[in-house]
Amino acid sequence: MTPSYAAPRWLPGGHFQTIWPALFARRAAVPLPPYRRERWTTPDGDFVDVDFLAEQAPAGRPLLVLFHGLEGSSKSHYAEAFAAQALARGWAFAVPHFRGCSGEINLAPRAYHSGDFEEVGWILARLRERHAGPMLVAGVSLGGNALLRWAEEAGEEAGKTARAVASVSAPLDLAAGGAAIGRGFNRLVYTRMFLSTMKPKALAKLAQHPGLFDREALLAARDLYAFDDVFTAPLHGFRDTQDYWARASAKPHLAAIRIPTLALNAANDPFVPAASLPRPQDVGRHVTLWQPAHGGHVGFPLGLPPGHVRGMPEGVSAWLAQHL
Repeated sequence: MTPSYAAPRWLPGGHFQTIWPALFARRAAVPLPPYRRERWTTPDGDFVDVDFLAEQAPAGRPLLVLFHGLEGSSKSHYAEAFAAQALARGWAFAVPHFRGCSGEINLAPRAYHSGDFEEVGWILARLRERHAGPMLVAGVSLGGNALLRWAEEAGEEAGKTARAVASVSAPLDLAAGGAAIGRGFNRLVYTRMFLSTMKPKALAKLAQHPGLFDREALLAARDLYAFDDVFTAPLHGFRDTQDYWARASAKPHLAAIRIPTLALNAANDPFVPAASLPRPQDVGRHVTLWQPAHGGHVGFPLGLPPGHVRGMPEGVSAWLAQHL
């Protein structure tokens, strides 16, 4: 895809362009090799699982790292589409899982969150130590915001780790995104979908660490604001949801980025209101904004039915490759 991407006529509107690609669109033109999983022990005694394409590229080739979105994994439609793109380019590919997202509950009294830049930084440092070639990094949705928060915090040092970074459909203004997903159709469909997996994980965490939070308050949560107030914010050092969303949002600090950065957001993303997207005056010279009118949330479908989602990873990877 290009910055002027337009969706197929048979998939009108942000909701169709979000839901259909995730469920039905083709991800890869050829079968992907299986992932090879590594488990890394974190500094606090927990673990993260990192999936690598089993068919690794020769030493010295670029490594593409993908940070997934809320409740995502290496099996998400966009992850497999990025894997296919890396394979086609001869790049190595890795998907680090945020804690609790690899299919097994993590151990520590914490999970993951949209501003988890310290975790992102630790993972990227580990990858940098072991990979001889250049590294490129993409983050999708929650992972995209967390990645840009890392780039902001790292400043001039970010370039020692990665050549360039890209965020896709990231809610860079978390308060605006949280309000949008808590209303109307979004609340009925997307919020319910996310809470259907997030609540059981939180309850499993409570079983590991009795007294960690108020069980009844969590069960009563009907939107992400309430869930974050009970679980995400206090477990990760924030006062409440408002404090979390304010401090974790990447948008206010985009001018601090000193590494080539692409921020891709569709104007019709149901999760990310167009009015909340950064404007040129909000970013520095290192940040490129792509804001096509269409695409939905991590959708960007192309082709005739059932369509495919290979265009977005191809376009993002092509942009990243310019900085090798």
